[in-house]
Amino acid sequence: MSTSTADLEQIVAAARAAAPVWRTSTQAVRAGWLRALADALDAHADELVPLADRETRLGEARLRGEVGRTTGQLRLFATVVEEGSYLELTVDDADSAATPPRPELRRLLVGVGPVAVFSASNFPFAFSVCGGDTASALAAGNPVIVKAHSGHPELSRRTAQIAAGALEAAGAPAGSLALIEGREAGNALVQHPVIQAAGFTGSLSGGRALFDLASGRADPIPFYGELGSVNPVVLTRAAVAARGAALATGLAGSFTLGVGQFCTKPGVVFVPRGAGFEDAVAAATAGTTGGRLLTDRITAAFPEGVDRLAADPAVEIVARGAETADGARPLVLATDTTAVVARAELLLEEVFGPVTLLVQYDTDDELHDALRAVPGSLTATLHAEDGDQVTETLELLQARAGRVLFAGWPTGVAVTWSQQHGGPWPATTSLHTSVGATAIRRFLRPVAYQDAPERLLPDVLRDGVLARLPHRRNGVLTLPPGPVAS
Repeated sequence: MSTSTADLEQIVAAARAAAPVWRTSTQAVRAGWLRALADALDAHADELVPLADRETRLGEARLRGEVGRTTGQLRLFATVVEEGSYLELTVDDADSAATPPRPELRRLLVGVGPVAVFSASNFPFAFSVCGGDTASALAAGNPVIVKAHSGHPELSRRTAQIAAGALEAAGAPAGSLALIEGREAGNALVQHPVIQAAGFTGSLSGGRALFDLASGRADPIPFYGELGSVNPVVLTRAAVAARGAALATGLAGSFTLGVGQFCTKPGVVFVPRGAGFEDAVAAATAGTTGGRLLTDRITAAFPEGVDRLAADPAVEIVARGAETADGARPLVLATDTTAVVARAELLLEEVFGPVTLLVQYDTDDELHDALRAVPGSLTATLHAEDGDQVTETLELLQARAGRVLFAGWPTGVAVTWSQQHGGPWPATTSLHTSVGATAIRRFLRPVAYQDAPERLLPDVLRDGVLARLPHRRNGVLTLPPGPVAS
């Protein structure tokens, strides 16, 4: 099914009409709309979860948890809207004695306008119709048009129907949230002059194509794409000696979680040669199982990616998980730093599915040379002991990722005020996060008012309201005396 050109124009026209209402909505009203949307999704979970499972085969437990994450995101952004610091309210009072004389300036961030969101295959709720991109764009004061993922079309249609109805029932304007389907419609959407920004989670090739369309417009727009990530992990010799078995168990659980279809899967792990970690991983992996992958396209791409890696003369198979009647089988491969430095474009390309590549190193210099070849990633993980000298290693890791872990494994992304889920290219097309409170910043733009009459200022820039919100005046940060009101 594909949305027709005529239907797309109607959907975009409704979003354009809704945009001023969203942009000028008060904090209390907008937060109420977000909470109403969350409540509606929770209320329909018993209907949506089985529908999602039929289309994605992710299982009821995983999907119910994902509904909770999705509604939790919406409620977090309602709190972000009420708290108000995301507006970056700033005032410089007029000063006729300054050289040159200074006018009064009042600045804030406002919604950019209608936003396009492209759903992901691997999170049919949390990165889909009402996922983090949609939640943050709505919180910023923008209507959203979602391009459904072909892997779960029925779920997308029903979720969009519930969401649009809940928003309108709460008082939001028609056109606040809508759904389109089909690649051609998605391409047309990101090029439509009404659309002012886009969010995307998916493949490098698909995201790059949309990024180029967004950049190639007569009026280019920001395109926030999450495209691919190998999420490097470094294990020091001391860490393997102290807790090698536990690290092997953790790695096996992480790279097979969700059949290896998490964007934060540890895809390349640097291990000390001769420390015995390969044997520990083989033992831990033997008991793991794979499963069916999300879509036919992903299913076809997985063996192709594995074969590409395994064909390299410096790569060997270390371990396989248990065989399954239908689906991808977990696999651990190994190579060394010399091969990675020589053929990084081949060996460090993301393979979506349950496979990870161990890279053996002898010295820190070898490790550091290989780390310099690692492409930008969402995460980087360092497992070290207190006595390890890891300053240069850490510097190289944090230069290549948006989130650096020192315990545990990168699969699993907490939705919080401080989260960062983004990194250098090709992990994302920008440095902004797509998860957590500051994801809202992607869909805002700054506006300054010079010597404006108070009656023409946005409400939040008028002194009476400003006093109840976090703001900066003449360079001094001022916090409200009590709970933020709106």
